[in-house]
Amino acid sequence: MTPAILLVKKAGVPHDVLSYVHDPKAASYGLEAADALELDPSSVFKTLVVDVDGVGLACAVVPVSGMLNLKAMADALGGRRTTMADQQAAERATGYIVGGISPLAQKRPLPVVLDETAILYERIHVSAGRRGLELALHADDLLMLTRGILAPIARD
Repeated sequence: MTPAILLVKKAGVPHDVLSYVHDPKAASYGLEAADALELDPSSVFKTLVVDVDGVGLACAVVPVSGMLNLKAMADALGGRRTTMADQQAAERATGYIVGGISPLAQKRPLPVVLDETAILYERIHVSAGRRGLELALHADDLLMLTRGILAPIARD
């Protein structure tokens, strides 16, 4: 049981926990999850830890089928520039390892920006806090639990 799963259970949020056998040789954690669980990659969201000028570390939650628009992420949080965070800094701040970083129940809660395409799906899938575990939940519940915002931060 991960902190992310415990949080959604405690909050009484409708969800499902999906698991698969993680392959350490997988090139992309998110695409591996989508493939292993036979999910539409557009409904599976990866959590990227970024450093936004003027804000600090934050989480960008975007579909695994796309990429993060760094400028749009800065705009969403009122910053000027965004860079990808150092892996060690991301792991230290969230308490999760890369490939298993969840936007939920982080060690030090970071601002969360969820790509606007999330509202197109009945449920989206995000890391449950460990490689090989995904949480399926409604985008509105994710935003409520993380106090996140919805913004157009993804690009193809």
